Amino acid sequence: MSHRGKIILLPPNRVWRTYPGGRTLEALAGVATPADSHFAEDWIASTTRAANRGREPIAEGVSEVRLGHDPTPHDFAALLASDAEYFLGAAHAARYGAQPQLLVKFLDSGTRLHFQVHPTREFAQRVLGAPSGKTEAYHVLATRDPENAFIYVGFQRPPTPAQLRDHIVNQNIAALEACFDKIPVRPGDTFIIPGGTPHALGAGLFLVEVQEPSDLVVRFEFERAGYVLPEAARFMGRDVDFALTVFNLTPLTAGDLATRVRCTPRRVRALGPSSHQDELIGPNQTDCFRVLHSTLAATVTKQESAPVIGIVTAGTLTAEAGGETHLFRTYDKYFLPAGLGPVHLTPGSAGCELLECLPPA
Repeated sequence: MSHRGKIILLPPNRVWRTYPGGRTLEALAGVATPADSHFAEDWIASTTRAANRGREPIAEGVSEVRLGHDPTPHDFAALLASDAEYFLGAAHAARYGAQPQLLVKFLDSGTRLHFQVHPTREFAQRVLGAPSGKTEAYHVLATRDPENAFIYVGFQRPPTPAQLRDHIVNQNIAALEACFDKIPVRPGDTFIIPGGTPHALGAGLFLVEVQEPSDLVVRFEFERAGYVLPEAARFMGRDVDFALTVFNLTPLTAGDLATRVRCTPRRVRALGPSSHQDELIGPNQTDCFRVLHSTLAATVTKQESAPVIGIVTAGTLTAEAGGETHLFRTYDKYFLPAGLGPVHLTPGSAGCELLECLPPA
């Protein structure tokens, strides 16, 4: 069966993490009694292998996908490698090969996540010999406890390097937490977290995370919800002094949070009567990836010049391409190859909203 002319369907791809969550993901999958577990994330259209210490023999992270209505599963990384120019576009393939250059996830936190920090791309390339760092973005979909939904981003009251080292070595969590302000969040909010920025997600958040395609992380809090991180999983196999070099300790003020972390939608094009597309993450925030949000009230024919990972975030959507029609419900997701051609998108009677994640321009 040819892979060309098909919308790529993205079944669940649950991945083990060090923190509990995933109850919302289980509910979406129709589990009779959904519950949190360590499978708290769903990696979407992923070619990235998860780095889970102690689980190295288990291949997890790379997605299995379906070509249109054909039920045969395909390894997504292998599929892209078979025809990178078609799937990703000629210019992208010439620069990055068969790597889509972004990783998209559903993340469903059952508890506050570990305090952590990710390397910048420059640090990852210079120090780690890795092609990508881990700048990331969050788009909040739902919260379990709206009155207590929050994230931590950046130190508002940064410690000195010596103080930070002492807090980490002694696991003085109260002192670490005192370095942050809680940032309240609600559905529809979007945030950008540059590499080097210490942060943590609060409990009960269901969101889309868009990031550079790596699993590089320094976790400077060692225990959450009864699980103690192995030493090798704390500082990427290195020591605390190495970990300190990953941090950006510049204070992130309330003004910085409003202008540099919280992302305000920007209208980029009309898609027809009462239909439009907004940019949530673009070159003003990062050159690592792009995130768009489309609101559809009537049938729209779209053709992007780049591959698109699409997620229905409200309502239902009927998509037609290559003579095949697919019905997507809220939180269903799909991949549109760069070479697919026109796609006809018809919202349900109440309209629909789409989150669209794209690689670097």
